[in-house]
Order: sequence, then C-alpha cells, then structure tokens
Amino acid sequence: MPDAPLDWPALAAGGFPFPGAVPLPRLLAELAGMLASPDPVVRDDHAYTALARWTREGRLDAVLAELGDTGAERLGHAEAQARAFAPLVLRCAVERWAEAPATVPAARVAEWYERFRDWYPEERDTRGWDDRLGWLHAVAHGADAAAAFGAALPERRVELLRLCALRMTAAHAVDRYAQLEDARLARAVCRLLAAPGLGEGEAVGWLDVVSGALEGGGPGPVPVWASNTFATLQSLHLHLTRGLAREGVPPHAPAVAERVAGILVLPCWWLA
Repeated sequence: MPDAPLDWPALAAGGFPFPGAVPLPRLLAELAGMLASPDPVVRDDHAYTALARWTREGRLDAVLAELGDTGAERLGHAEAQARAFAPLVLRCAVERWAEAPATVPAARVAEWYERFRDWYPEERDTRGWDDRLGWLHAVAHGADAAAAFGAALPERRVELLRLCALRMTAAHAVDRYAQLEDARLARAVCRLLAAPGLGEGEAVGWLDVVSGALEGGGPGPVPVWASNTFATLQSLHLHLTRGLAREGVPPHAPAVAERVAGILVLPCWWLA
C-alpha cells in the first residue's frame, strides 16, 4: 500500500537509508508525529536518529522551513516529551540552514529563535530521564539548540549567553541536574564564547545574571536552582580550563574562569 507507514525497525536495522520514493511532505508528517510519541524507541531511536542524519545529509532541504516550524511550534506542546525534543529539531534545522542558507529565509529562522528564546528559561519539566518516556532532557537539548543558534546567528550570542544564565538560575526549578545537564550547558556556553569578535566584557558580562540571582542568599538548605547553578559553574570552569576536544579553549577563557571562580567562592568559601 503506497500510503502505509514506513517500516521503521527495518530502516533502523539498515542504518537509515533514505526512503527516496516517499514524498517529502508525507515523510515529514510521519516524522513529526513520531517525534511527539511517548514511546522512546519511536521518538528517539527511530524518528530523531533518522531526522538528524537526513537533515545533515541535505535530504530534507526542500521541507527544511516546515521542519523548523514544527520544532518551534512544538515548544508549546502539551506533552513534555514533545517539548523536550523540539529544540533538537530546531538544532537540526538551524545547523543545516547555516550550511545552506538558501533553503530558508533568514526572517523565518529569526522567528524560530524568538520562540526558542521565550521557551528555554521558562520550561518547567526539566527531568533528564523518565522510566516510561525515556530521555526528556529539555535543559540539555535546549543547550544544544542554543549553541546552534549562536553559530548561525552570531548577532544573538550575547543574548544566548544570558539565556543560558536564566536557564540555570530559573527559580521555578524542581529537578536537580542529574543527567549531566550542567555539562551540556557548559559546553554550549563554551561554544557561544568561542565565536570570534566577542569582547571580554561581553564574554564575562552574562555572569551578572548569575551573581544577581545569588545575591541575598543565606544559611539553610541550598535551593534546587542554586544547586543547578553551582553545578553548571563548576562544569563550566573545567570546560574553560581544558577546552573542547575539537574547538579548543574559547577566547577570554581566563577572564571568564576567574569570574566563575569568584562566584563559586560563595558556596565554597574555603577556596583559595
């Protein structure tokens, strides 16, 4: 039957060869539905894995605008797993657009960014893993999208750094970072800092958001958001010191690391 769903287990077993006989609008619709599935095999192992590969290969260029629109719209979805995978869809679309800008008007990409900017620090379900739904990882996936937007829209880098600070200091947080969300945020910040043309004041200034959020803290249990912030800053200090394997140490790393260490003295007063 020509309209029967694709045999996704068979595609996965074969390494996801592109089903060129399937019309792209139909393929995109099928992928979009699967990317909201509560079944982690359908959503992650099949749909997202295929989407990432085919987008990177340029197979979906003709529907790239619709793909990005899907990711942006999903940020407002009622179900957590759909929202959590939306930034990964955006990351795929934005990274491909950066390589092939003729595929999507720049104004459309700016709209995707605005939707992402409004969603990222406000997302309430920040669980990394759920025993039924599998990976959710909204914080980590959002960090990946932030890095992609920074590379594609360099004029937004300063705002994106601030956005990462707002995410780590979100006072409504109820979930501690337990699945290396702090490391994914640190990696995104390093990538945002690595782009040329960023002045030292811009590279350090976003940390004013963090220090401002921590002002007035006193004795007693550490709030979830503060624990997440301290974990992210510690991870960031390590990333700034060691650098990224393929990208090295970002410019102004010493100045940023010094400012980070100055903030970490608040909970770790014994530091030299």
